[in-house]
Amino acid sequence: MARHNREGRGLDQLGNLWRISYQPDWFRLLKLSRPVPGGRRSSRTLCRNPARTADAEPGRSVRTRISAADGSVDVAVSIEDRDQVVDHVIIGVRRKRGRKTELLRFAVHGGLPKRRI
Repeated sequence: MARHNREGRGLDQLGNLWRISYQPDWFRLLKLSRPVPGGRRSSRTLCRNPARTADAEPGRSVRTRISAADGSVDVAVSIEDRDQVVDHVIIGVRRKRGRKTELLRFAVHGGLPKRRI
């Protein structure tokens, strides 16, 4: 049976605070990538699950919520995964920063290994 979501937080490349709500038995880590001058992208791990193994089955759906502390982004995804085959989810978000809009890419990685008995 799936357990209640946990809360995590992390700072991005620019020092912005992000809050993450995740499933403790599926979520492994969340990465954020954003464009930088010169056409390249910069990536950073925002949050890791402190657990190294799952204590229970993750349940039938993958649920994650990502929000910026300043309120500029607040997204939640829920994907039905009855057969537990989802490994990761990519979320693209357009965020206004003054006159500019930047495209942020979040990679939600799951697949937390089961605890060995």
